[in-house]
Amino acid sequence: MIREPKFKVCRRLGDKVYGKCQTPKFAQSLSRKPRPNKKRSRGGSEFKTQLMEKQKAKVLYGVTERQFANYVRKAEAKKGANPSSELFRMLEIRLDSVLYSLGFLPSKALARQVVTHGHIMVNSRKTNIPSYSVRIGDKISIRVGSKDSVLFADLDKKVKDKNLPAWVKFDKSSLIFEIAGEPVYEENIAGIGFGDVIEFYSRA
Repeated sequence: MIREPKFKVCRRLGDKVYGKCQTPKFAQSLSRKPRPNKKRSRGGSEFKTQLMEKQKAKVLYGVTERQFANYVRKAEAKKGANPSSELFRMLEIRLDSVLYSLGFLPSKALARQVVTHGHIMVNSRKTNIPSYSVRIGDKISIRVGSKDSVLFADLDKKVKDKNLPAWVKFDKSSLIFEIAGEPVYEENIAGIGFGDVIEFYSRA
C-alpha cells in the first residue's frame, strides 16, 4: 500500500490527524508557499466539508474505508442512539485507540503495532486485534514476556492520572488498566465533525 507523507496529509486534513504534525518542524513547513494548482477548485461546499471530515476521521483512527463504512452503518442502526455519538464511541473503544489514549505510546500507529505483535492482554488473554472493542470491566495489561521492552519501561511513571481518560482506571501496583466507563461525546471532539461524517454517508 502506498502511503502519502504525513506532512502532506496534515496540510490537507489538519495537524490533529498525526502527532508528528504537532511540531515546530510541521509549523515551519506551512510557511512555505504551495505551488498553485489550477486543476483544483478553491471553492468550498457542504459535500467537500463532509468529505474532509470523513477523511480526517479515517486517518486519525487508522481504519480502512470498508471498516469505517461498517462503523457508520452500525452507528446509524443502533436504536435510540445519536449516530454521531455512537460512531465516536465505537472508534474510541477500539483497543488501539484506548492504548493511545493512555498516554505512554506516542502514536496510534505504534499502538496498533503493539497490539498486532501480541504485547497486550485483555482479561489475561493475549489479544492481537487492534479493532477489538473493549467493554466496561475489561482489564488491560502488558504480556509478561513484553514487560522488559523499552516501550513499557517505567510504565507507572509514564502514566499519570491527568493523562488518563476519565473512564479508565490504573492500578500502579499491578500495572493493570481497567475500563470503568465509556468515552463521552462532545460536538467537534478531536477536531472532527462526526455529524458531517454521518451526513456524508447518508448521501449514498
